[in-house]
Amino acid sequence: MQLWVGLGNPEPGMLRNRHNIGFMAVDAIARAHGFTPWRQRFKGVVAEGTVGSERILALKPLTYMNDSGESVQPAAAFYKLPPASIAVFHDELDLVAGRVRVKRGGGAAGHNGLRSIDRMLGTQDYWRVRLGIGHPGQKERVLGHVLGDFSRADEDWLTALLGAVAEAAPLLVQGLPAGKPEEFMTRVALLTREPG
Repeated sequence: MQLWVGLGNPEPGMLRNRHNIGFMAVDAIARAHGFTPWRQRFKGVVAEGTVGSERILALKPLTYMNDSGESVQPAAAFYKLPPASIAVFHDELDLVAGRVRVKRGGGAAGHNGLRSIDRMLGTQDYWRVRLGIGHPGQKERVLGHVLGDFSRADEDWLTALLGAVAEAAPLLVQGLPAGKPEEFMTRVALLTREPG
């Protein structure tokens, strides 16, 4: 079993925020792979399904981003999951919009959701699925960018990215235990490549 966590904020008015792309990604995976309906559990909502041959518990913490670990830790503890079986989908300022990178461990790089998970799990050794939202160019514009809604101009790449992540999810299932997420990243890149 693997725990796939999408990070975001639960306020209805924040659903389209760039900071909520983690929620959007696990929603897309759950839809594409016929997961159960979402239900409340672990200070969040969970849906279960099978991707490839692996049982996946999808979790969207409802604790607000800065306290995401308060939802992730009890879910991981209940299922006795090691960090290597946990993947956290989150927004990444330092990646070009629409790009995906997967890595295991590392610092929080200023991301409060990751910082909370690190603190509550007592480790940084889980997988991060970094979903590029692009950088606004100036440090003082970062907060407004992250908490701002995706624009109409973002719709094409965002739809393509979420669809690609859902389609390539079986490769992520295979790649995480082996420590080789490259096939997943390559497949997402191919699916989102501009034609021509």
